[in-house]
Amino acid sequence: MKKETRSFDLKKIVSDHSALVSFLALFIVALAVKGTIFLQLNNIINILRNNSVVGIIALGMTLIIITGGIDLSVGSQLAFIGVVVINVLVNTQSVFLALLTGLVVAVVVGFLTGYVTAKFKVPAFITTLGTMSIYRSISQFWMNGGGISSSGSAGSSYIAISNKNLFGLIPMPIIVWLVCAIVIYLYTTHTGVGRHVYAVGSNEKAAKLAGVNVVKVKTMVYVIGSVLILIATVVETSRLGSVNSASSGSGYEMDAIAAAVIGGTSMAGGKGTVVGTVLGTLTLGIIDNLMNLLGVNPFLVNAVKGTIIIVAVLLQIFLNKKSD
Repeated sequence: MKKETRSFDLKKIVSDHSALVSFLALFIVALAVKGTIFLQLNNIINILRNNSVVGIIALGMTLIIITGGIDLSVGSQLAFIGVVVINVLVNTQSVFLALLTGLVVAVVVGFLTGYVTAKFKVPAFITTLGTMSIYRSISQFWMNGGGISSSGSAGSSYIAISNKNLFGLIPMPIIVWLVCAIVIYLYTTHTGVGRHVYAVGSNEKAAKLAGVNVVKVKTMVYVIGSVLILIATVVETSRLGSVNSASSGSGYEMDAIAAAVIGGTSMAGGKGTVVGTVLGTLTLGIIDNLMNLLGVNPFLVNAVKGTIIIVAVLLQIFLNKKSD
């Protein structure tokens, strides 16, 4: 009996802390393979900065997946919102108006996606597959398949947003990611609405019977997700000083989903944490960095990420069966 109890406990620990286990395992591998280079401060900062945009988007993706949904349009949203923000910036020379317009667009986009999905019970996969094409198509039509760069004095102020370092050391994208993670963590753990997100994902019918407004909760997570995409858009476009309607945000949906799933968020809904998603994002960052240090062909990176998503989901299924 003692052996069975210990075995059960071990599996439960691995299940509950799969994100930390994955992160530590990969971190140890990176140390063993490229320890001296990997541990250099500049390399660590590069990993954090280069994954801050996906990290911010993944926070919103986590909330959406917890409710039992998915958002395949996050990359296209980034391109669309970016095109809007930079165009307003260039034409008005006002950073404030550009950000305000971007916020309005993000809220409207998130509301429409969430409301259509929740109110009319359209599968989130179908809704966001459609909006993924719509936003990318509109962006490319608007920009004739090209991009736009920030310009003028307002453009210089905008570029400064992501190109400053706190204390001369920590890039602002990392700080923004950290602040977003803290806010979403507090939202999910210290508010009633945040707890409703888990209730809806765990058992939608039971949540309804308990008086939870399911449509409101589901719509809200998509709105929050789109606002986080706006923040990610500002971080990326201000860092680069431009946005491209065809390539900006490309592949971010897979990275965000992978970060959430590796972080322990259940694709079945009802389970997931902000801390886990941050660790999942860092795990992906280490994979990218390690493959780069080893000189692996960059075209294989997405193959590795796709494999990791499948393995992570299979692991979740295996551990959940063993826990039942």
